[in-house]
Amino acid sequence: MSELQHVKLHAGLYFLAALLLVGQANWFYLVGDYDRILLPALLAPLLITAALMRLGQPETARLSAYLVLVCGYLLVAIELPGESSLAPFWLGLPPVLTLLLLPLGPAMLLNLTLTPIWLLLGESLLDRDLALGYLSLVMVAGLAPWEILHQRALLKATDPLDEECDAIRRSALHDRLQSECERAELLDQRLAVLVIHLPQLEMASEQFGAGARRALLTSLCDTVLRCSRDHDLLGREGEADFWLVLPDTSENGALLVRQRLKESLQSTVLLDTGRVDSRLYDCHLGKGESPQRFLQRLQITTQRHAES
Repeated sequence: MSELQHVKLHAGLYFLAALLLVGQANWFYLVGDYDRILLPALLAPLLITAALMRLGQPETARLSAYLVLVCGYLLVAIELPGESSLAPFWLGLPPVLTLLLLPLGPAMLLNLTLTPIWLLLGESLLDRDLALGYLSLVMVAGLAPWEILHQRALLKATDPLDEECDAIRRSALHDRLQSECERAELLDQRLAVLVIHLPQLEMASEQFGAGARRALLTSLCDTVLRCSRDHDLLGREGEADFWLVLPDTSENGALLVRQRLKESLQSTVLLDTGRVDSRLYDCHLGKGESPQRFLQRLQITTQRHAES
């Protein structure tokens, strides 16, 4: 699920919660329980505000989550002491709601801190088993987001692709380059690497934001895909530096790829940054050169041209 879909889902849930509170207030009015109308009537506009904040700037996302959390806490604080039949529901709502709205660390700390408050509010309704069940819920409910974070970290560590674009990450690039060097030596083939530097990348991020940065990276990857062969490999060496590994490619072949890629990038015009500016340099594996020496030479070349 994309980030935009997450935002819309959260905002939709906040709107739904506001509608439920409006329905609860109307129900209290219909049954004549007028003393309980005020709280849901006041919380519903707050939840609508939180939903609108969630749809706004990314900086307001955390504030909207805290606003929803405060609304939930107020509702539980009012309903828990007076609802004997629904005591398990109201008691279990705060820790689950906290884990859904906040990161794991702050959520667990807040749940443990507020445990005495919820147990005191429901003291007249709780028995020993229910209190132990609440404490177990606080601890066990944290295992699900912890496992999700663990799986994300594992996927990030094993995924060869870069986080921002379709190039492979630096560690995977070095491993593949060493394999290609060994393969070229074993089969007596030539190996070329095209060093690509994007001088506009830092400027695009600082002046136009993350959207322009992603557009620039996407343009580079798409252009490389069009101008290279299926078995060529694009990897990200640095923030704005890329290596295009060209197996079994002569010097003339590398020059042709370099020229074709440079012309394609120059003809690409983006909304924020304009024409894509790039610096391209080709390096070739020397006869009998070790993979470590070739890698070192590539890194020196990349750094020298990035600083020029």
